Amino acid sequence: MKVNKKVIYNLEKCYSIAPLFYKNKNHILVAAEKVNECVLFDTYGNKEETIWKEPGGVMTMVQVPNTDGQFLATHKFYSPNDSKEAKIVVATPISENNWDIKTLMDLPHIHRFDILERNGVHYLIACTLKSGHNHKDDWSIPGKVYAGVLPASLDEFNENNQLRLNVIKDNMVKNHGYTKIVEDNINKAIISSNEGVFKFTPPEDVSKDWEIEQLLDVPASDAVYIDIDGDGEKEIFMISHFHGDDIIVYKKINNKYEQVYQYENNSKFSHSIFGGTVSGQPVVIIGHREADRNLILFTYDKENKCFKYDFLDKNCGSANVYKFEQDGKEFLISTNREINEVSLYEISL
Repeated sequence: MKVNKKVIYNLEKCYSIAPLFYKNKNHILVAAEKVNECVLFDTYGNKEETIWKEPGGVMTMVQVPNTDGQFLATHKFYSPNDSKEAKIVVATPISENNWDIKTLMDLPHIHRFDILERNGVHYLIACTLKSGHNHKDDWSIPGKVYAGVLPASLDEFNENNQLRLNVIKDNMVKNHGYTKIVEDNINKAIISSNEGVFKFTPPEDVSKDWEIEQLLDVPASDAVYIDIDGDGEKEIFMISHFHGDDIIVYKKINNKYEQVYQYENNSKFSHSIFGGTVSGQPVVIIGHREADRNLILFTYDKENKCFKYDFLDKNCGSANVYKFEQDGKEFLISTNREINEVSLYEISL
């Protein structure tokens, strides 16, 4: 494995990452977990604009389909104990370093959300980590998953006229993990909580219900659904429990998921996760934010029939990662939250 690292920015408590197509080219958004800025970079790591300087509290950012740079973002989710004022906002470019930011919807404790498309309809799916609390570290009021049709234009929405979503699943304690997959040419969501790992499929048309399938019933913080061993059947590669210390792989054997691997080293507070390919090979990348704070790349050795791992970086404390390709090369951008560093890694196997 070859890795070339470049630190592109220093941002205190850097956290969220998202791609953004804007002005006819690809960009990268990076925003902070605490009160701090959101920054727009080109894909070479050069800063182009500051979107906002505060309030921060950004867990998720997603481009609005068919727009030139408009995106949705969470605001004011500063921690599980300080997120009751969290909301989803719409950011619309006006001119350089001048973006209109307005409320789409207040949604306390909103952590992850996404836009999924099926049969020409765009759905907003939103996951709350919890639904309230009575004291610090209180998890007695479970989170929920909300969904609804996202209108083609968001111009009418603001603080006084907010988008409304419906609850499609409740009783999701520590409802933390989210990844998007494409299966049978359909956008789907993999959502993880204390209750396990679930697959959410948007309806065929707006009059029908979402399909919700429970894949696994063990506590999960995050999970990716990927055929890492190349046998044609997807495995569940997951972090357990909430902000957990265990990295585990479950494989379907006799129509039931069984544990087939557990990473043997201390991976305390595992958080960032990616499942996809590097150099054409299936990989999973996970970063943990305590102990050695490594950024780890996992592969499967078909010849020896075992999982292997290597380190992309050490003592970095990655919160989130995003992988992309450019100029025939493959890159990973990581918000190394624990050292306040946004880094770009060129990687190859």
